[in-house]
Amino acid sequence: MAVQEAGQSGAAGGAHGGGCACGDCPHGARAGHRRAVAEFLLKRDEFAAGQGLPAAVAHSASASRQWVSEELTQSAELVAERGRAEGAAWLARLWWRTACVVWGLVVVLLLVQALTAIGVGWTAARTAGLLAALVTAGALTAASWFHRARGGALAPVIGEDNRLSTSRAVAGAWVLFLAYAVLVLVGRLAAASGHAERDALIAGLELGRGAGVVTVLAVVSAIAMLVRRVVGVRVLGQRLQKLRADRPRAADLLTDDAGRGTFADIQYVVIGGVALLFAAVRLARRPDQLPDLPWGLAVVVLISAATYLAGKYAEGGRPVILSVVRAREAGDLDGPIRTGDDIEIRGAGFVPPGAQGADRLSRMVVRIGAVHVHVPLVPVAGGFSNPTDAVLTVPVPADVEPGRVEVQVVTAAGVETNRYAIDVTE
Repeated sequence: MAVQEAGQSGAAGGAHGGGCACGDCPHGARAGHRRAVAEFLLKRDEFAAGQGLPAAVAHSASASRQWVSEELTQSAELVAERGRAEGAAWLARLWWRTACVVWGLVVVLLLVQALTAIGVGWTAARTAGLLAALVTAGALTAASWFHRARGGALAPVIGEDNRLSTSRAVAGAWVLFLAYAVLVLVGRLAAASGHAERDALIAGLELGRGAGVVTVLAVVSAIAMLVRRVVGVRVLGQRLQKLRADRPRAADLLTDDAGRGTFADIQYVVIGGVALLFAAVRLARRPDQLPDLPWGLAVVVLISAATYLAGKYAEGGRPVILSVVRAREAGDLDGPIRTGDDIEIRGAGFVPPGAQGADRLSRMVVRIGAVHVHVPLVPVAGGFSNPTDAVLTVPVPADVEPGRVEVQVVTAAGVETNRYAIDVTE
């Protein structure tokens, strides 16, 4: 499939090249990104199989490795550029999709109310619920329009790293639900005719009725603000590595930056969603007061929020160099590290979460003394054998002065490791 895409890329050019971002064009940003990815994968697999090397560098293993790395880096930069263009175009179209989802939920609510009204009749509470949904949907649609370039209604829950924030999404869901619940009570209060009914509705807003749900709202909102602060401080303190994503994805709510599912996020979303569903049922059964979330369920949500916060404190960590040795191929003699030799840097955390792409891997640098060495990309079938999260292999350039020098790795996120001293001989 990658070969077919690469073969068709030349004929698919014309006025609408890969950089075109018009959404209706078949050669838009998405098609351009797919072609760039296909060409990169084709080139990487060819180099991994030993094909495509020019005769001028084929005789030297180090020269061919450097040439392959440079070629793959340039191709990866093109893929990254196309990916950012696709992400921007996708984000600009997201506001319309969110608006459609919001109004689709209003239609679903109308159908549910109409079906459940059969036999019992239409009530003032159903009218108030429908009007509250219309007001909420209208407000979200207006917000989507004003923030259409940043994701529409999802703009407040998109983090600084261009990923959906789990804490903000959970807090935003509770805020919207409680706003809808208050609007339902406002509608019922406006339609109430007797003093007793109005007094009962006002009493339904008392803290004693909705203490559980108000407590949950306060805690999840505080968690959203605190997590933002914690992540920012840990990034600035180089205790957490963060890289910007091309665009937000729904899976961000349940996974880490590398796309792996995390227990803290999953349990927070699941428990928060279950509690929110319970509160919605309570509101449907008792539309004359705030949902009285039982304290048992509220405490479960609070424990889930505390677990999520603890997970944010526990994740990450600075990359570290554990050892540096001379890389030895089969048949080589043992000896000290000399200029021109390859060294193998062993440690942990060299590849930050979300930096598995070639454009991010190519940004890794190793400082050997005063010389900055870019880590070469070594392709294999389906990926790269260098660099990896635990091992880096780089050559010692001739500019390194013999003697005792320090080695330090700078990751794609800009975080520096500890310094490790090695002896370089002539």
